[in-house]
Amino acid sequence: MTTARPKSNQASVGAVQCENTTLNLLKVNDFVAKAIRDRLPDVLVINVCSSPGSGKTTLMQETGKRLRGRLNMAVLVGDPETERDAIRMRDVGINALQIVTGGMCHIEAQMIYQALDHIDLTGVDLLFIENVGNLVCPAAFDLGEDLRVTLLASTEGDDKPKKYPRMFLTSELMVVSKADLLPYVPFKVENVIQDARDVNPDIEVLTISSTTGEGLDDWCNWLLAKVEQKKGVSVM
Repeated sequence: MTTARPKSNQASVGAVQCENTTLNLLKVNDFVAKAIRDRLPDVLVINVCSSPGSGKTTLMQETGKRLRGRLNMAVLVGDPETERDAIRMRDVGINALQIVTGGMCHIEAQMIYQALDHIDLTGVDLLFIENVGNLVCPAAFDLGEDLRVTLLASTEGDDKPKKYPRMFLTSELMVVSKADLLPYVPFKVENVIQDARDVNPDIEVLTISSTTGEGLDDWCNWLLAKVEQKKGVSVM
């Protein structure tokens, strides 16, 4: 009697060993990401990532209000289903388009490339990509962004940078959100900063509350400075 092989190791007659398809898909994704950068040479593109419920959409709304008249801003919003977040943006006057991923846990570059044909970016200085709420899958996909910003809400716990290191390693800025709740939750800002900088020594950090307005001026000034760097002209 022969010992049965695990099903994961069984192959059909004549099967061949294939290359790692995930790596090949990421190579294709990077090719499309470059095409996005080539298409938007004068627009600052920021990929905003986080877990669900960290406050990305509310932050986008408040950012649009505060930068109105100073920067032209647009948002591509990713969600597995519904157009609710894009509607929230448009309700406060932000040019927004929803990308419905159909259950996928992240946005890929080809989705952004297709979406660019359906949103008017004439005169836009700053394009946000609000990624699907997830700290794992989105970290692997370049969306043609200039910068990646990761939100971490005070309600999530301060241990996330080392649990999800790739996201923080690939981000230029970590935003600690919902700062108004810090007195009520077991979250130490100094601990999360230390862990994030253990992973990525160059990561910048801001602490904000979209409810009280804490830190939003610093956030907006950071954005204005980055747009200025991209365009090479003063927008302050």
